[in-house]
Amino acid sequence: MKIGVIGTGNLASAVISGSVRSGKFSGEQFTVYDLFAEKIAENNQKYGTKPAQSAAEVAQNCDVVILAVKPKDFPALVTSLAGDFQKKDPLILTVAAGLSMQYIASFLPYAPKMARLMTNINASVGGAMTAYCPNERVSAQEKAFLDTFCKSFGDAIELEENFFSQFAVLAGCVPAFAYKFVDEIARAGVQIGIRKDLALRIAAQTVLGSAAAVAQEDAHPYALIDRVCTPGGTTIEGIAALDALGFNDAVHQAVLASYGKDCAMSKK
Repeated sequence: MKIGVIGTGNLASAVISGSVRSGKFSGEQFTVYDLFAEKIAENNQKYGTKPAQSAAEVAQNCDVVILAVKPKDFPALVTSLAGDFQKKDPLILTVAAGLSMQYIASFLPYAPKMARLMTNINASVGGAMTAYCPNERVSAQEKAFLDTFCKSFGDAIELEENFFSQFAVLAGCVPAFAYKFVDEIARAGVQIGIRKDLALRIAAQTVLGSAAAVAQEDAHPYALIDRVCTPGGTTIEGIAALDALGFNDAVHQAVLASYGKDCAMSKK
């Protein structure tokens, strides 16, 4: 299966990195094009991908084409590749936030095989959460490929497209919230006397392990909290401080603000 990638920003590079590192895909399976030649060279050097001279070259020669340009660039790009797409009829994958498959297909003179993906940059370390939604033209074999591909850089679920805005926030925005949480824990560690590099390592591994416990154990997060909190102990004191300072509300408001922005982008 030849996989083409048009646009090699942070997200696309993370997907290439994670899928190649998984061993399920090789760098040679990817043909990459970007307006910036240095981006093409960087992916070739890191992952062994094949360079392309144009977006049309990718569309003409690949079985799967990942469109990973900025949302504002989709109309011009898809329109310019319409003839190549119609002739080759590849499986088109879009990772653009706020753009429906119906909108993207409106720039093509035929009904394409298409799937929408939503993932995050944790794909680079095999830790992404990805949702995919294939349209009616995608075959059972292509759906199986989608599932294997998406799970090569983390976990994946098939999800109805009308839930993609919500998913985009939970899986796409929340990593930044988690990075901020880890960094603030590390900074607090410095305040109580631990070197920053050590504090960051401790915080990252602790959050990683905590996330794994939530994902793998058959227990509600609050049940896990109760396991850690002993009566009159240090942890319950910290939990009480988080509650008093509005931690829960801050998290909810961050998610709702991101969701509101995604909805506004979708309407545009």
